[in-house]
Amino acid sequence: MIRRRTLLAATGGALLGSAMATGTAHADATIAVTPSTTYGTWEGWGTSLAWWANVFGSRNDFADIFFTTKSVAYGGRTLPGLGLNIARYNLGACSWNSVGGETMVASPNIPGFKQIEGFWQDWNNEDPTSSAWDWTADANQRAMLVKAVQRGATTELFANSPMWWMCLNHNPSGAAGGGNNLQSWNYRQHASHLAAVALYAKNNWGVNFATVDPFNEPSSSWWTATGTQEGCHMDATVQAAVLPYMRSELDKRGLTGVRISASDETNYDTARSTWAAFGSSTKALVSQVNVHGYQGSGGRRDLLYTDVVTTSGKKLWNSETGDNDGTGLTMASNLLYDFRWLHPTAWVYWQVMDPTANWAMIAYDANTLQPGAVTTKYYVMAQFSRHIRPGMTILDTGVSYAVAALDRTARRLVIVAANTSSSAQTLTFDLSRFSTVTGGSGGLVPRWNTVTNGSGDLYTARSDRFLSGKTVSVPFAAGAVQTLQVDGVTV
Repeated sequence: MIRRRTLLAATGGALLGSAMATGTAHADATIAVTPSTTYGTWEGWGTSLAWWANVFGSRNDFADIFFTTKSVAYGGRTLPGLGLNIARYNLGACSWNSVGGETMVASPNIPGFKQIEGFWQDWNNEDPTSSAWDWTADANQRAMLVKAVQRGATTELFANSPMWWMCLNHNPSGAAGGGNNLQSWNYRQHASHLAAVALYAKNNWGVNFATVDPFNEPSSSWWTATGTQEGCHMDATVQAAVLPYMRSELDKRGLTGVRISASDETNYDTARSTWAAFGSSTKALVSQVNVHGYQGSGGRRDLLYTDVVTTSGKKLWNSETGDNDGTGLTMASNLLYDFRWLHPTAWVYWQVMDPTANWAMIAYDANTLQPGAVTTKYYVMAQFSRHIRPGMTILDTGVSYAVAALDRTARRLVIVAANTSSSAQTLTFDLSRFSTVTGGSGGLVPRWNTVTNGSGDLYTARSDRFLSGKTVSVPFAAGAVQTLQVDGVTV
């Protein structure tokens, strides 16, 4: 989100813990892929819809660009569709009606396209068929949600803030001092709003939310009355009080199969603190732990994985991340750290479209709301999302600059690697631990290459690398991200 630009300057460069400081590629290296060590079945890639879908939700070309692998015409060029298959829908907190003489208090700094209209607009009636609810709200974001589902995406429902009238100061950007802002008498109502939307979406939009998360970076203190977006601080005690209501409100609507995800804390270390603060009964309500990646290269990803997956047996997603580097190299580097240490089964970028070009994959103008340039980051994303597909098994590479994924049915191994150094290098991939490795015709290993400094390939296909026995060597320019496809692989 936009407010994180200053935050990242403070935290993004934090050093990794000693257990994570190894593995940066600076010289020629050999990487051994180990199929006997696996890290789960990949669920996919995604994006949150607010705020860009609030602007461009009616656009079929953007739906195809982001949620298919088609070749799509845009701006005089043809883009390789990213093939995202997860859409996170932001339940809004705003409305402009009056209830009993009371109205929403809006931050003076929030732009209109970040004000997302919620559906339950009058607290006097909880019946979603009554006039207290406006199901015509948030038309653009809903339109993109439906387009994503029509293109095969799974969905998650989350809320940046409860409805304004549930907030102590009626301001859905936060409390004056950044403290708890959800009224205690509206804990259940916040959950009820989410559950009612999940049921309505199922019955009327053709959208079956797989998970619902009632929080967004709730332990963070930057959600204030003068903020630039919707947000609400809710400490771990408040979260633990809301979660039972979330389960009961879903269940009483027959949505017993909709799982709860939480807590979408802003970084790995905060996520560990919140999870540790929950008692066993609270943890039992959470099926999937969501974390945001705004700690950049810092934080103990490895310990969060141990706490959540190994110890608690929960799913783990990086459900939101972003950065201010339009080259995509920072994104690739942090994503590969995630594969090495966090081991999520899904990874979600915050805003695929953003008014600040370096945050965006496709930029747009905040004043005119017209779409603009495609950044190099878009092509770096394609290196991962078009090739590591849902259902593949993530394998161990032993390094934090390369990931491997196996499609057992297709007998295909995909490797994505990055050269984060300032000089060229050759990476050799050792596949000797596989039973069979044949490659394509003549041992061909197709590759796709993006040079992040903007002076070379942009997701350019190459057919010039061949297996030598069970190894393949590939030259990497400085800052290059490459994808290899090795066919005829069995374990």
